[in-house]
Amino acid sequence: MACAEIAIAGLPAPADAGARPGKGRWRSIAIVCLRALAIVLLVRLFFGEASVVPTGSMERTIMVGDHLFWVKAFYGPEIPFTHWRLPRLKSVRRGDIVAFHYPRDPRQIFLKRVVATGGDRVEMRQGTLFVNDRAVTEGYAMRGGWQRSRVGQMSARIVPPGELFVMGDNRDNSSDSREWGPVPESNVIGEPLFVIWSYDAPPAAWLDPDLRHQLQFSGSMLAHLFSRTRWSRTGLPVS
Repeated sequence: MACAEIAIAGLPAPADAGARPGKGRWRSIAIVCLRALAIVLLVRLFFGEASVVPTGSMERTIMVGDHLFWVKAFYGPEIPFTHWRLPRLKSVRRGDIVAFHYPRDPRQIFLKRVVATGGDRVEMRQGTLFVNDRAVTEGYAMRGGWQRSRVGQMSARIVPPGELFVMGDNRDNSSDSREWGPVPESNVIGEPLFVIWSYDAPPAAWLDPDLRHQLQFSGSMLAHLFSRTRWSRTGLPVS
């Protein structure tokens, strides 16, 4: 009798027969969604992410409206909710373009080119960059009136150990180490790899914080997606 009762109790009730498969299906969907979300978060936190460039300080290498994929994994990404970082796998070298926490406001992420590293002597004479008294050939730098202006001149400075001297390729239109000093190498969080997508719009459109204007801009992007996308830049490596 006891055995019979156990066997009957183990059978699904008639009312549950149609309900359990539905519950199981939604549970499976929820698990898949959570796993996908976890993978996205892990990729964003530890490997890399995409972001738009809203200013022209790195033109012509990087254009306003370029959406870049940049990698973090080599630069000791920080573990969330802690101040711990994973081991750094790569050292920054002269000529690298890096993303870093702006020294005066770490909440902001800047993108610049490293022109000198710790111990280097850096200066500019009539628009030419000199590192350790040797002129640097900069085919990437945007040439403008800065050769004859104050931004084309900079007295010699020694970069402290463990720090980086960074500059924008668009020397006439870049706030960089010439203005606010070198960047601690520990502030570097990644480097751009390639352009995912590039849309031709002025800096004001990308930087406008007004929600209504941003919605209007999003609508404009949809309307002009094909005519203003810079198709030739899609997939372009950044260097």
